[in-house]
Amino acid sequence: MKVRELMIQDVVSVHEYTTVKDVLALFVKHRIGGVPVVDDFNHLIGMLSDGDVLRYLSPKDESIRDLWMMAFVIEGETIEDVLKRKIERRVYQMMKRKPVVYVSAEDDFEDAIRLLSKHHFKKLPVVDDHHCVIGVVSRGDIMVQLSKKIIS
Repeated sequence: MKVRELMIQDVVSVHEYTTVKDVLALFVKHRIGGVPVVDDFNHLIGMLSDGDVLRYLSPKDESIRDLWMMAFVIEGETIEDVLKRKIERRVYQMMKRKPVVYVSAEDDFEDAIRLLSKHHFKKLPVVDDHHCVIGVVSRGDIMVQLSKKIIS
């Protein structure tokens, strides 16, 4: 079985200049937990998950959180003020710069399973020969296909 047989073709993606606020709205509206990030030509440049957004909005550890909280008191800002400012930033400002893992529509179903498992991803973007996003395959899609094969 090929990835094209199980990928979602109606992909919700975001541009690298989309605000974090708009990403949050898309996650809620479409009931999704991740999106491909693309440039002006729909070329894949990254993936963004709900976990990435949460990590971006939250302090990293106790000592940093304490310093973060002191900064609010000193500057007279509340946590809400800082969060409101942070959600107006652009996706590219919060994205981690690391190689993007993806599959092609012609890759084997098993390749997608291996990548999702190895990297603990929820979704994998599917790209064409020009590196444009044409689909997404998720763990849920894989589970449906596996259950069909096992139960049938």
